[in-house]
Amino acid sequence: MTLKELQYLVALADQRRFVRAAEACHIGQPTLSTQLKKLEDYLGVTLFERNKHFLIPTPVGEQIIERARNALEVVHQIRQLARQSNDPMGGSLRIGVIPTLGPYLVPHLLPAIRHTCPKLHLFLREDLTANLLERLRQGRLDLLLLALPVPGDDIEVMPLFREPFTVALPAEHELWDREEIKEKELAGQNVLLLEEGHCMRDQALAICGYTASDEREELKATSLETLRQMVAAGVGCTLLPALATLPDVSSVRDGLVGIRPFAAPVPTRLIGMAWRHRYPRNQTVKRLAQVILSNLPAAVQAITTEEPRKHVAVRTRA
Repeated sequence: MTLKELQYLVALADQRRFVRAAEACHIGQPTLSTQLKKLEDYLGVTLFERNKHFLIPTPVGEQIIERARNALEVVHQIRQLARQSNDPMGGSLRIGVIPTLGPYLVPHLLPAIRHTCPKLHLFLREDLTANLLERLRQGRLDLLLLALPVPGDDIEVMPLFREPFTVALPAEHELWDREEIKEKELAGQNVLLLEEGHCMRDQALAICGYTASDEREELKATSLETLRQMVAAGVGCTLLPALATLPDVSSVRDGLVGIRPFAAPVPTRLIGMAWRHRYPRNQTVKRLAQVILSNLPAAVQAITTEEPRKHVAVRTRA
């Protein structure tokens, strides 16, 4: 039993006449009759009642025709999947993104990606860096958007942009009137930090000159939005990446939180893409990177092609 024979069977069921079915299959009527007889002999059943005018499926023939339709549909889906794999910007792509980036970058990119790559279906997962890397290595994710560098020789990376850090201050803070904040001025301040597991926590510690032993348990949060609310409540100050300070990203009322830039040299983090070594859809990765770079908010600085692939995002203590 072949796929061709199933196609002929379905055509006969649709057309109910040998002549019309043969025309639909682009073969001669004798050939179609021979193929139907061959299929009936193979199955050991009669599939159609034959008369001078048209064909009528037998009861068992109706059941077999229904399953033949299902089988041909599955074959069609297999072919579609194969075609999508040959189209770099078709099919599905599972992307992981860190929580300090996803809510602030992805909304800027999705309209452009949907317009530029209408056949690409994105499935997004937000999680901590370590969890995303584990899923990537297990093949449960295809691509990551996260802060670089990342460990492991089995991971390929592509730097995309540098994102400056800013300082979020509560109203009436002693640094409120400063136009710029120097890193050393944060020493001794109640700097609110994210919980362990967030890569930005380590970056904030390095910028502020803290060590893990300097932290206070009550000053940790699970998200940037929680940190922002804690700043608004006057608990302390914190560091926010530039994309998290754009208009309309916070529910905190005006006047409760002030955003101040750092004085030069401004600390930044490097954001990029990561994927498995030997991942077969390199063209998809590269074209998606171009879409991202063409639609970045002005708050961040795109990486030029001349810059090295490996880069330490934040200065660390000696």
